[in-house]
Amino acid sequence: MPSNLPRPAYDQEIVPILTHISSPPTLTRKLITALRQNPNLFRATPSASEIIGERPISHLERCVPGLSPRDPDIKLSIFSPKDEEQGSRPCIYYIHGGGMVMLNRFAGIEVPLQWLLETNATVVSVEYRLAPENQHPAQLNDCYAGLCWVSEHAGELGIDATRLMIAGQSSGGGLAAGTALMCRDLQGPKLCAQYLASPMLDDRNITVSSQQYVDEGTWSRGTNIMAWDAVLNGRAGGNSVSIYAAPARATDLSNLPTAFIDVGSAEVFRDESVAYATRLWASGVQAELHVYPGGFHGFDLIAPKSSLGTQAIFLKVNWVKRVLANKK
Repeated sequence: MPSNLPRPAYDQEIVPILTHISSPPTLTRKLITALRQNPNLFRATPSASEIIGERPISHLERCVPGLSPRDPDIKLSIFSPKDEEQGSRPCIYYIHGGGMVMLNRFAGIEVPLQWLLETNATVVSVEYRLAPENQHPAQLNDCYAGLCWVSEHAGELGIDATRLMIAGQSSGGGLAAGTALMCRDLQGPKLCAQYLASPMLDDRNITVSSQQYVDEGTWSRGTNIMAWDAVLNGRAGGNSVSIYAAPARATDLSNLPTAFIDVGSAEVFRDESVAYATRLWASGVQAELHVYPGGFHGFDLIAPKSSLGTQAIFLKVNWVKRVLANKK
């Protein structure tokens, strides 16, 4: 049911794309199961070799230990420049989106792979467990354990541990923010930056933007409620939700790495993204915030050649270049 609240309109150049998206605006658990099982309903993610194509990028797959003996091993995909320069490289630790209920480590990987080519960085993408089969903290434990392994094996991987950046899109952005909080609180790997693209940060769904896009767009309020319910096993919106699961609940954002946060003005995650950036500033943390007028969730991935998509991609890659620059 559409919201009666006034809301920012979608950008006119990209709004026709919404009519061609095959999945319904609000997903249910049954539909998630169908999407996972039927590649005709949802574009299948290509393999690593298909993604790389003819580009000068190598790919290595590693299985690394989970966070505890109870946790399964974690699969990591490690992408590196084939003809890299001598010396250690920066590293982008990437966490994919999909609401923590679908997709895999290759979803959205084109974005960090472009950064790899621009910055001579290594990209590590983590395969984390999905809900509802696995509830919190499974997803976060996998992301944190994979990051710890990368940090501990930086020398072996040719990585400069002082230039280790975490990055995520949508739910991956929320997991990246939660992982950064864990790194701070558990004295884990030291991150130089966090990239949070349209991040899924707040399980409570109480912002104005979460009520403006109830049953429309690429990620609606209804879908968001379903995903949080799957991840938190029915505890979403309650008092027992961890700040690592929902970083918007954290009251102390001090001593976190510099952040890049961007979001569309016409999507559910707009207000929680802006609020998180504001609270980072209030805690003395540097953050760069961009709100794209008329952008729906993931517009830059779906319409990268649009004017809005081109602008977003330019801003992202330039920020990544700055934070990963070798500061001698």
